[in-house]
Amino acid sequence: MPKRFLRRILPDQSKLQKNRFLARFAPWFAHPNLWHVNRRSIAGGVAVGMIGGLIPGPLQIITASLLALFFRVNLPVAVVTTFYTNPLTIGPLYWLAVKLGSFLTGLAGADKMPPMPGFFGYTLGEWLGAMWHWFTSLGMPLLVGLPTLAVLLAIAGYVLVQLGWRAHVLWSLWRRRRARRVR
Repeated sequence: MPKRFLRRILPDQSKLQKNRFLARFAPWFAHPNLWHVNRRSIAGGVAVGMIGGLIPGPLQIITASLLALFFRVNLPVAVVTTFYTNPLTIGPLYWLAVKLGSFLTGLAGADKMPPMPGFFGYTLGEWLGAMWHWFTSLGMPLLVGLPTLAVLLAIAGYVLVQLGWRAHVLWSLWRRRRARRVR
């Protein structure tokens, strides 16, 4: 069931090779592990996507893609997983990273964290400047907490996919055996 579902919704290699922007990178996408739908590849793709998702700005998908190429895990899953961060979740995740960094470094940061700038009342340039000022004011706790949180989320994602996949396989096997007994 998970394999069929994932194969149906994820883009395949031929679609990416036909894309005019990605066609020049087609040889990079030739490795079969980037497209395999199996427990290891999907779990690795989720882990890579979790790491890439905490990278600020538009670099999330690029980072997840490069990590998927390097680790030879499912590329589409890695890219899709980065979308767990969005304008609604990025603030709480960065707050959690600052708290974690404050705990690990012993430096104050989370208790004196300035409020994140809102979206309204700013032009795009002013908002980006305000976000940059907010980001840099967090300092060392964020610098330590963000990669730590990314690694913890990657490990959690990898383990949950492995366990969930295994549970699904065992459940399917049990249902098939039960159906055979009933006949």
